[in-house]
Amino acid sequence: MNTLSLTELNRFLEVAVSASKAAGAIQIANVGKDLGISSKSSDSDLVTRVDKECEALIRDALLTAFPDHAILGEEGGNVGASQFQWIVDPLDGTVNYAHGFPFFCVSIGLEIRGQRVVGVVFDPNRNELFHAVLGGGAFLNGAAISVSSIAELGGRAMLATGFPYDTAAAMDALEVFKHFLALGLPVRRPGAAAIDLCYVACGRIDGFFEYKLQAWDCAAAILIIEEAGGRVTNFSNGPYSYADKKIVATNGHLHAQMLKVIGQA
Repeated sequence: MNTLSLTELNRFLEVAVSASKAAGAIQIANVGKDLGISSKSSDSDLVTRVDKECEALIRDALLTAFPDHAILGEEGGNVGASQFQWIVDPLDGTVNYAHGFPFFCVSIGLEIRGQRVVGVVFDPNRNELFHAVLGGGAFLNGAAISVSSIAELGGRAMLATGFPYDTAAAMDALEVFKHFLALGLPVRRPGAAAIDLCYVACGRIDGFFEYKLQAWDCAAAILIIEEAGGRVTNFSNGPYSYADKKIVATNGHLHAQMLKVIGQA
């Protein structure tokens, strides 16, 4: 990747932040209204008109500012082809949103030739904006954040996870979940992976694991975790790739211990 100036990176960040807040405002304004809910891969894999409206807004904002960039969105698929690739989840936690459960967000990441350079995750319920730029640290509402210092899978450690819509994969995930529970660990399952991952970045959660995450679920948050001092790999301790879809994200101190438990499962 060619070296980009801080001014260029901050311009990308500025547009992503603005788009995420505008999408978040749409989400909050439509809570409790007719959402035009339909299903995708299964009856529980939902999509609403708000997902589509937010993605259209984000896509238009990004392409207006950067017409030669490409976009991969959860609802709209690939738009364009470029070394500059935006990866967008317009509404992460759609099932939560459709049920009025206030745990959902907007996720916007930018990769250049496959390298993550900008990550923005906006939680409109708590008005929390997580962001990172490659090499610039990670932030929550403008204040620097870092991962937790907990070094043992026990005592005060708390984890989070999620379960895929695919039933067979969900059963595999449940086996891993059970192994962590057998250690007496608190494991949370709030239902929006991008927020879970950002909670690892700011130290609210010490480790996260999940099967079958898509690129738009984690592209932005991975950079935020890494810039906060955390670590992200696949289940085999190799570099995480979107094709792998098995992710472990930790404060770094717990990484080897979590991988060991996952391996036992």
